[in-house]
Amino acid sequence: MQQRDIHSLLQRFFTANGCSITESTEGHLAVQLTVEMDKELMNRPFYWHYLEKTGGIPNPLPLTLITEKEKTNPDLKGEFIHFGAPRLHQIFQSAKVLGGFIRLYEKSDSQSGSMPLHPWLGVNIQVSYQCDMKKDLLYSIGLNLISGAMAEDFQHKIELLQMTPKIPDLCFTMSPLVKPQSGLNRIYSFIQDKIQQEEHTWADDARQRWNADLMLLNHFYENLEEKPEAYWLEKEALRELYEPKITISVQNGGIFYLNPFSIGTI
Repeated sequence: MQQRDIHSLLQRFFTANGCSITESTEGHLAVQLTVEMDKELMNRPFYWHYLEKTGGIPNPLPLTLITEKEKTNPDLKGEFIHFGAPRLHQIFQSAKVLGGFIRLYEKSDSQSGSMPLHPWLGVNIQVSYQCDMKKDLLYSIGLNLISGAMAEDFQHKIELLQMTPKIPDLCFTMSPLVKPQSGLNRIYSFIQDKIQQEEHTWADDARQRWNADLMLLNHFYENLEEKPEAYWLEKEALRELYEPKITISVQNGGIFYLNPFSIGTI
């Protein structure tokens, strides 16, 4: 990761989390943190605990981050951010946590009155096929929380639209008829159905390799009437290595309010 990439990443991170960029040059970024980001990044639990107890006025800190020293005033005071810096690692971790769920609205150019926006639940799901080898597949699925219609490749379709974190003018949101948890369950069922329709020769091949190694193990200990502990440990290790497993995990997701005609369905 180059320093200019770090600068761009920081700017996107703080803007996405509602912080004001008070100054930005090629070599540094000055940010006014929000209350939430101060609590997330600045490690002031006693300050915020005292403030909440006394009902005081919150005063989130400003933060100056230097990304390229040679392009800034030598007298500028701030934190130098580079790949491997603790602050950058902290921001990566925060982005992972805060970016796990998002809410966005499609921009509308409608001039003919109010535009209804339909709620979609969008999730990126990783399916991992694992034995002594591993393969990961990523599915991006959207579910219309009014009609129940489903769309594959949802992430790509969203990226083609103009989205904003605030509801646009002349738009209103429709109330969902399907609860998000129920929608997530439907998406899980859809993924499970796709998995069941696949051929799983990889699992059969893994079991054959497992049986071959198990035969070798049994042959090695065949003259012993009572198997030692090492035998049972090795046998369990073979099971852990070869036993076919499929895991489904949600990587991230969100609620997306979209024009009724923006997304094609399955």
